[in-house]
Order: sequence, then C-alpha cells, then structure tokens
Amino acid sequence: MAYIGNTDADRRKMLDRIGVESVEELFRDVPEHARYPKLQLPAELSEVEILEELRGLAGKNGCATPSTSFLGAGVYNRFIPSVVPYLASRGEFVTAYTPYQPEASQGTLQSLFEYQTMVADLTGMDIVNASHYDGATSVAEAALMSIRVSRSKRRRVVTSPGLHPEYVQTMETYLQAMDAEVVGKDEDADGAYAEPTKLAELVDENTACLIVQYPDFFGRLYSLEGLADAVHAKGALLVVHIDPIALGLFRSPGSYGADIVTGEGQPLGMPVSYGGPYLGIFACRRDYVRSLPGRLAGRTVDTEGREGFVLTLNTREQHIRREKATSNICTNQGLMALHAALYLAAMGARGLKTVAELSYHRSHYAAQRLNKLDGFNARTKVPYFGEFVLECPIEAKEVIRRSCEKGIVPGFDLGRYYPDRKNQLLVCVTEMNSREQIEKLSKTLEEVVQ
Repeated sequence: MAYIGNTDADRRKMLDRIGVESVEELFRDVPEHARYPKLQLPAELSEVEILEELRGLAGKNGCATPSTSFLGAGVYNRFIPSVVPYLASRGEFVTAYTPYQPEASQGTLQSLFEYQTMVADLTGMDIVNASHYDGATSVAEAALMSIRVSRSKRRRVVTSPGLHPEYVQTMETYLQAMDAEVVGKDEDADGAYAEPTKLAELVDENTACLIVQYPDFFGRLYSLEGLADAVHAKGALLVVHIDPIALGLFRSPGSYGADIVTGEGQPLGMPVSYGGPYLGIFACRRDYVRSLPGRLAGRTVDTEGREGFVLTLNTREQHIRREKATSNICTNQGLMALHAALYLAAMGARGLKTVAELSYHRSHYAAQRLNKLDGFNARTKVPYFGEFVLECPIEAKEVIRRSCEKGIVPGFDLGRYYPDRKNQLLVCVTEMNSREQIEKLSKTLEEVVQ
C-alpha cells in the first residue's frame, strides 16, 4: 500500500523473519485463479453521473426525520440543536487525532474533559472515561472490568432479562474466551426476575457483577432502591445501563449506589444512523479507576501555574504494553463525545429535563390513546419512560409492513428477539412525536388490522 513507507530492505527483513522468499510465496495458499480476479465493474462514469447514481442509491434509504416514526429499541430520533453539528463539524475537531502531544491538543482534551464532567454530574458517578464505541460495547467492557476487579476469581455475570438482547450478545462475544458464565438473560422478562431487586437472589460468591438496565429494554422503570446493598453483600458489583435522557427527570444510578454506569449516548446530539457512529458512556466509582478501560482527560497546571489539559490515564494498547491494556478504543470516538458535550452544554439541565418530560408525557398519552383501539393492549402496569409494549391483534411484522405503506413506522417488532412476542410492538415516543403524529399512529393501526 502506497501509504505504508516500507522500503525494499524492510520487506526483505520481514520476509526473512517469517521464512518465505517473496511476497508472492506469502500468498501461495490462495489459489492462483483467485488471486487477481477480474471484477465485473460497469463502465467508468463522469463525476456528474457518479453523483447522480449516489443520490439515487441514497434515496432508497428511509429517514426518521421526515417520516412519522415511533421506532426506538436503543436508538432514538431526538431533537439536535443546530449548534451541535455546526461546531462538531469544524475541521479542528473532525481531523483531530489521539492527543499524544497535549500542548498541541488543548481543544480536543478540553472537550473530552468537559464531556466527562457533565456525564459524571448526570450519572452521579466519580469517574467518566472518554467514551466507547456504543452502549453494547460499554456493557461488555463493564463485565470485563468487573471480572478484573475480582482479579479473575469471579467469572459469573448476572444480567436482567430486561437488558437489551443485542447488548447481551455483544457481551457474550467479549467473554467467550474467558470461561465466563452469563445467567439471568433467559428468564421471563415479565416474570419475577424482571424486578431488579429480585435478581439479587441470583448473585452468589462466584458472581462478578449484576447488570440491569434503567429504564429497561421495554421502557419499564423499576426502582433500584436497596439493590446495591444486596449485591455488595455478596461481594459483587452493580452495573446500571442508562438512557441519558431519562436521567434528566429521574434519580441517577450513582444515588442508588451503582459501581459502574454504562449507557448509549446516541440521544445526546447524534442522529439516527444504521450502524452508527454512536457513543458508549462509561462511568465508575473512584475505587475502580485503575481497572477502567479507555482513557481519561484531566485538568492540571504547568510549572508556571497555567491551566492545561492532559491525558491522565491511558489504558489502551497504543499507550502502554499490550498485556497491560484494558481496551483498544479508537481515536475518533472522541468526536462522538464532543457531540454529547455540545448537546449537554446547549440544552443545560433545564433543557434536558424538558426533553425528558415531553417523552414521558407523550408516551403516556400515546399508550392511553392506543389502548382504546379494539384488539390492542398497551402493557403499562409498571411505570415506564418513553417506550411501552403494545399487544397487537395480528403479528407485529405485518402491522409494520402495512403501516409503512401508509408512511408511518409504528414501532419495533419484538418477535425479532422473542419468539413468544410475535404480536407485540415496542412503541417509542420522543419529543419529536407531536400529538398529531400520535393521532395518525392511532388511525393507521386501526386501519391496518381491519
């Protein structure tokens, strides 16, 4: 590759080290007919024609903003103040690399420090790192960290059946080489173990942590009162995965005694996008900072007393010996943390609370409205925030197909993850869903099941 500056001598040295004579011999196991296949590419096009082709392909994608969407399940269509993408798109931030030289990276380091400070305040935790890839990887990293804190003596992870199923899958991928056991995920999500305090019964002397979601995957808000004490009594850690918007209205996990807090930061100024990039929130108590994955930006003073920002803790393999690393979080994940910092600064505590209140009240209005439809039942016996389960008279995927033909996305098909929930939709209502849109949803659902 042209951008790798290996000389002929460098290549010769590497080939000699692995015991092959040439680059061609290096690829001898690849059948000769498959080494340089002829690609069936269309004829070349001009720039104008290429742009037209790309616009046509882009037009085939759905978009949450112009459509009427009630789709959530971990990714949310929320209002983004114009100042957020405007400032985050400045070249100084977009092209920023890992701040190895703090004297040349003060803007990047300060934005990370401000992000950490605001998220620490929001979650009620002592320490916040400079982010992970997304909510799923944050949960997986929390499980790994809990095992490290136990010095690998505890290899059992208890999860709530209300934890996002994709998060569980990601965590199991991370843990597959560690001989770790994950329990609780297969319990009935509507049964006794849906209650977090009940889950503490599954924690034993081999358990590294208990992981709960707040609100859970189904939008339910269970109290976490007393849970930390019950978990700590067994010597384990409590991990709470949060929706950051909900914390604008409800108690922080830190106030409940959580040891580690994770979250999906996408609602904090990042648009809905298939695959991301999103943001993994990760916070913990000060006691466990040495086991923290990722990196920390800190504020200090130089020898002349001038304030400056530095990387206080670097635990990824690019900074320290590989065997000592706790993660390999990529460089420009910091750009997503910048989006969150700008969003939180622009909205402020009052703005965040307003957004949370709108989601809460509009989701409750939607549930009451849809409950009046024949054959539909909003399952809202447990307090909930933003999302609720809607029982349908026909399969949810068919409801979605028919509704989409009418220009509305009614929610998420829970049958995708739960075979016994094929007739259930997970309906999400944010501040972007007006009363008129809720009425449109009600009318559409009434029509598509007739």
